[in-house]
Amino acid sequence: MPSGDGFSLSNWPLFRQLKQRDLFGLEQTAASPRTEALTARTASADRIVPSICPYCAVGCGQLVYVKNEKIIDIEGDPASPISRGCLCPKGAATFQLVTGSHRVQHVLYRRPHGKEWETVPLEQAVDMVAERVKRTRDETWEGTDEEGHPVRRTMGIAHLGGATLDNEENYLIKKLFTALGIVQIENQARV
Repeated sequence: MPSGDGFSLSNWPLFRQLKQRDLFGLEQTAASPRTEALTARTASADRIVPSICPYCAVGCGQLVYVKNEKIIDIEGDPASPISRGCLCPKGAATFQLVTGSHRVQHVLYRRPHGKEWETVPLEQAVDMVAERVKRTRDETWEGTDEEGHPVRRTMGIAHLGGATLDNEENYLIKKLFTALGIVQIENQARV
């Protein structure tokens, strides 16, 4: 039953399904030139870089697909003995974390009692943090306790680590903060 716009009922997918008794539309009736031409976006990648999901301490394997030095997709790594290609919803959204237009790409700082955020250079932000750590450590340093026992510590600084840090990063953070005399060191994975 052709019409003036080139439409034919016999080309309609539902009609083909009924005619060929393909009840669920899973066989050839579901195919079209467009579906035949579809390919995975990962097929055009220049290279695949193995990585680890940054969200928690599990360490699920990921494959990062790169084309023209830009990430085009991130998927679970089937060769990972930990996750065997599976990712949780947060891990599956890593591509959005890395490439999302909403991602802040610079350091934001709000002055004390300020109402607006301002952009500061990374070097300035690092210097500000270092100066505040040193000042707080100097102002709150305890060489001995009330009984005269050496404690060499500061109770004015604490650290709560995130679960995305790996063992090596946690080791280095613990060593740094212990060297600074910080004793209140905890990790999100234990809280």
